[in-house]
Amino acid sequence: MTSHTASLYSIATGSSEPIYRQLIEQTRRLLAARVLAPGDVLPSVREVALALAVNPMTVSKAYNMMETEGLLSRSRGIGMLVAERRAHSAREREALLRPTLERAAEEARQLELDPDAVLALFNKILKEEP
Repeated sequence: MTSHTASLYSIATGSSEPIYRQLIEQTRRLLAARVLAPGDVLPSVREVALALAVNPMTVSKAYNMMETEGLLSRSRGIGMLVAERRAHSAREREALLRPTLERAAEEARQLELDPDAVLALFNKILKEEP
């Protein structure tokens, strides 16, 4: 795995979301953000497992599920490639963001913050330069 690819994934071990799901969701986000493009070669199962200190079967499960979903394709002698796909629609990109916003909304409710103040803060953050 290249160091660039190693930095693309991060695993939250304390998360209630299974590791294989984290890998799938992160790959979806990388595709939507065009960090990964059709034809890009993904690191081997072993490389990902070593870099993230996870069971290779977990990475294999994620790769297999993404292949079944059509996100990845297997190329003999090369490995897993990002499949040729159409561009993500705005609705698909919004669907990728929704879980993050749901978690933020839950936290805002737990902190008993005013919804208008939360929206104003989000709008401010959204307009800030990265």
